[in-house]
Amino acid sequence: MADPIPDLKTIQIFYWTATLGSFSRAAEHLNTTQPAVSHRIAALERAFGLTLINRGTRHLSLSPKGHELLGYAERLLRLHGEMVGAMTVPATQSGSLRLGVSETIVHTWLTAFIDRMGRTYPGVAIDLSVDISPAMRDALLRRDLDLAFLVGPVTTPRLVNVPLGRFSTAWIASPRLPIAAGPVDLADLTRHPIITFPPNTMPHTHLRDLLAQADLPPLRLYTSASLSAIIRMAIEGTGIGAIPAEVVRSEIDRGQLRVLDARVRLPDVTFVAAYENAPDQGLSAAATQIALEVAADWIAMNPGHGNP
Repeated sequence: MADPIPDLKTIQIFYWTATLGSFSRAAEHLNTTQPAVSHRIAALERAFGLTLINRGTRHLSLSPKGHELLGYAERLLRLHGEMVGAMTVPATQSGSLRLGVSETIVHTWLTAFIDRMGRTYPGVAIDLSVDISPAMRDALLRRDLDLAFLVGPVTTPRLVNVPLGRFSTAWIASPRLPIAAGPVDLADLTRHPIITFPPNTMPHTHLRDLLAQADLPPLRLYTSASLSAIIRMAIEGTGIGAIPAEVVRSEIDRGQLRVLDARVRLPDVTFVAAYENAPDQGLSAAATQIALEVAADWIAMNPGHGNP
C-alpha cells in the first residue's frame, strides 16, 4: 500500500534537501536530524512511486520528476508563507532575525529601525552583526545571515535586492590639517594620507579607480573596516577621510571635522536590503519593509543627505 500524500512538512524537507543538496544540511537548516530527513524523503518517494533524489557518493542530485516536484514545492511553500504572513498578527510572531548591517547604517538610522522592529515584532530577537559588505554578502549566501543592509546591488539571483537609498561620499578632514578653504584639487588632497574603507569595498574601489586615472606621486592610503576608527583618525588629523558625510554630521556640527570643498567628487554609495530568494523569508521581507520606511523617515528629517 502506498504512503499517503505528503503533508506540508514533508514538502518543506524535500525543498530544502533539494536546494541545499544534502540531507545533513537540510536537517541543520530545519533544526531536525538527518535520519528524520531521510525518512521523510523515502516516504515521499513511496507516496508518489517515483525516485526523486539520486543518492550520489558525495552530492545529491534530482531526478527529472524531482526537478518537476521542486517547482511545485517552492510555489506551495511561498503561498503558505504568504498566507501565514497575511493571517498572523505581527505582535504574536516569535523567533529570531540574524541581521548584518554596514557601519554607515549604524551611524544613521539603525537605532530607529531596531526600535520600530521591537514595537512591531516584540517576540522577535535580533541577532546583530556589523561588517563590511563583501563579508555580509558571503554570509547571506552561506545562510549565516537572514537579512543584511549593505552596499549594493548584490548581483546574484539567489538574493533579493531592495534599494534603501544612497549616501554621498565626501572628503572629510580635521580643521587642524593645513588645507585651503577654497576648491581643492586632487593633488592637494593626496599630499595627506587618505583614510577609507578596506579593499574589496565599493568606496575603496571608487577611490582606487580615481587615483589610477591621475598622474600623481604614490600616496599613503590607510584603510580600516571600522568606520569609528576612520572617524577617529580623521579627527586626530592623521589624514583625510573618504567617507559619507552623513555619518559624521555631529562631529561636523561640533567643529571637529569639516567637509572639504574638493574639485573631485567621489561617487555616491548605494545601500540595499538583501535576503535569500527563498520561501521561508517572510520575516526578512517584512523587516525590509520597515527598513524602507525608517530610511525614508531619516531622509525626510535630513534633507540633502542619503537621497534615494
